[in-house]
Amino acid sequence: MPCTRAELEKRERLILAPYAQLSAETRGRTYKEEPPEWRTEFQRDRDRVIHSRAFRRLEYKTQVFLNGTGDHFRTRLTHTMEVAAISRNIARALRLNEDLTETIALAHDLGHSPFGHKGESVLNELMKEHGGFEHNRQSLRVVELLEQKYPRFPGLNLTWEVREGLSKHAAAPGKSAMAAKHESHSLEAQVADIGDEIAYYSHDLDDGLTSGLLSEDRLARDVQIWGEAARGVKRDYGALPDECRRYFIIRCIIDSQVKDVVETTEANIAQSAIKTADDARASEKALVRYSERRKELNLQLRRYLYKNLYFNREVHEPNQRAGRLLEELFCYLLEHHQAFGEQVRKRARKDGWPRVLCDYLAGMTDRYAIHEHERLLGSKK
Repeated sequence: MPCTRAELEKRERLILAPYAQLSAETRGRTYKEEPPEWRTEFQRDRDRVIHSRAFRRLEYKTQVFLNGTGDHFRTRLTHTMEVAAISRNIARALRLNEDLTETIALAHDLGHSPFGHKGESVLNELMKEHGGFEHNRQSLRVVELLEQKYPRFPGLNLTWEVREGLSKHAAAPGKSAMAAKHESHSLEAQVADIGDEIAYYSHDLDDGLTSGLLSEDRLARDVQIWGEAARGVKRDYGALPDECRRYFIIRCIIDSQVKDVVETTEANIAQSAIKTADDARASEKALVRYSERRKELNLQLRRYLYKNLYFNREVHEPNQRAGRLLEELFCYLLEHHQAFGEQVRKRARKDGWPRVLCDYLAGMTDRYAIHEHERLLGSKK
């Protein structure tokens, strides 16, 4: 006999912690729909994210190294999948709603621009007189407006809880009185947020080593979190081949991060004595956190990566060129937007051409932005 939504919701009530967000207690969707038959509401949301065009485009968007630089470097899509895996593991350990956590993690970068954080900073500067640009807010815009897959509503019509999780640096969407009351987001959203941090710092180490811009010797000397993991791997496994050793050290770093978050968060929850999902939202500060020691170690790692990887000339200069390419495209299209269709022109009449062109550029993949720059301006960057 098929497993129905009602049965899945019953399982949640039996298994999840009292402060987890139950799918049966969702605040719903902006546009009313019949509930799914064989999935929970959050499982439906996850599927909608995975089947979106914005999700597919992440395959060709930069994480650290420009897309196409090498076969083994992470893209925005592989990063997203790693965030989802880490976040789901943390949620499971804390008996939170895995489906909601995974959906937020899968959707968190849907609004990210091409060319990584350089692309984001360029668009933000170009849009400073028009509300700015920030990829979390753009992810909300993607799922609420820009995806056009359904005949009765714009966007993906995701549940309030997923959209809340995407509003990382802003108030939760809609219901302003309720949003003002809540100081934090759901525990599931907090898990996806910290899962993102664990993934990108740990895996950027891997890409930096693969590129040759980082070295194990210097990491062992200058980064405590690497040195501790490396000594543990050597003690337990002896001499390993280079690739295996690097992989396993990073795996141990991730494991230690996850363990620290789970144990620290469990203690925070017990101390706060929260009873419901909304109790967690009402907390003055996030409950899903690192220990103070781990936080300091991560800050050391972050400073090291900025100095030796993100601002390394071999990474920084191509990103600078890509940023100029994006700026030139924006300026050109602002003067030559006649080719856009009526649907885009209708949005421009409401939101203005700068915002509509920002949407267009933010949705581009790296390679499409390069192609369009060559086609429209006649040169490669």
